[in-house]
Amino acid sequence: MLSAYSKRDYVPWLLVFAMCFTWIVLSYATGTSLLDPTSFNSYSRQAMAWRQGLMHLPQDVPHLELAVYQGEYYVSFPPLPSVMLWPLTFIFGMDTPDNLLVKLYALAACLMMYFSLRQAGYSPVSGGLFAFFFCFSSSMLPLTMSGAVWYHAQVLAFMLTVFSVCFLCRDMPAASLLCCALAVGCRPFNALYLIPLLLSYRLIQRRAGMSFRDTFNRLYWGLYLGFCVALALGLYNYLRFGNPLEFGHNYLPEFSTQGGVQFSIEQIGKNAKTFLWGWPLKTVNRTTQFEQYGYSMLLACPTLSLMLFWAVRDCRRGAMRWEKAAVLLTCLLHVFFLLQHRTFGGFQLGARYAVDLVPYSFLYLMLTPEKKRIDRWEAALLAAVFLFTCVGFTEVHV
Repeated sequence: MLSAYSKRDYVPWLLVFAMCFTWIVLSYATGTSLLDPTSFNSYSRQAMAWRQGLMHLPQDVPHLELAVYQGEYYVSFPPLPSVMLWPLTFIFGMDTPDNLLVKLYALAACLMMYFSLRQAGYSPVSGGLFAFFFCFSSSMLPLTMSGAVWYHAQVLAFMLTVFSVCFLCRDMPAASLLCCALAVGCRPFNALYLIPLLLSYRLIQRRAGMSFRDTFNRLYWGLYLGFCVALALGLYNYLRFGNPLEFGHNYLPEFSTQGGVQFSIEQIGKNAKTFLWGWPLKTVNRTTQFEQYGYSMLLACPTLSLMLFWAVRDCRRGAMRWEKAAVLLTCLLHVFFLLQHRTFGGFQLGARYAVDLVPYSFLYLMLTPEKKRIDRWEAALLAAVFLFTCVGFTEVHV
């Protein structure tokens, strides 16, 4: 794929340079490490425990979010990032280069989006700007600065979900569904992406004159591989906690013994006030500061706002199709579930959990073949949020 463009298109190299330059500047401005391993290394510890034949960690690590079950300490997150790190432990041991890996995931996602946009008819400039801003004009930018356990899973899930969208648009449904299933091994709610992916593929195939049986035959291997991934994840959960749907979060002390509730409809109001309507700045002692516990996802991840604008415009023009409606409605359902979480990500710049939603806006864009360029006002908006996020990171970061 890279060779198809590299001889005549230097934008991919510019994207790599722009992302690396951004990381270097932010690292210098905040004193954070670009490449060193992180101390929040739950996934590396889990991979090392696997090498000892254990599904739990040998001992408690107080600064990590560990589940406590029947007197043993478990990593309270889905295991796919540990699968990625397992071979690296034979080289680096516990000190796997987490901070570097999240950057490589982001680079891969950005380049994959760029090549897909180019194939869809976008110019190098429009494709490059959209690809860069889908990654960096959002709350994912702070996540790529640290390979800590929470961020590692989200950036890997972002990459896999982007890959899933791109493979679907390239008529590679098996690879698409496999990537989507693997993303669930990082962020369980990403299973919702199956709804617009499957529906979109079927509708596109039907317009091309394909029967339902023909579509199913093309989807068969992807469904089979996805089922195998789901079975493996469920079995791992069952062997650890006796429940195929339990990956450990409910056994964190804050939820199992301290009376906290992880998900509740009652928490939607509080979270909506912050993550739908919240302003990013506050005044403390006559000085303006960034909010340290999040603000509106519509400002923090502006491609979500663009998707709403594109949907309204499509409705007015009569260009709204079922597959685009499915993307929008599934995204809203995803928001509904995320808003029920007790913290929506805790200490953060922007809206960390909303990063999981950004690929919906990319999928919506890819399902809009009549749009072949980025409008000037869109580029200006995304650039402004990118710069705002860079400044915000210098004040709010782990």
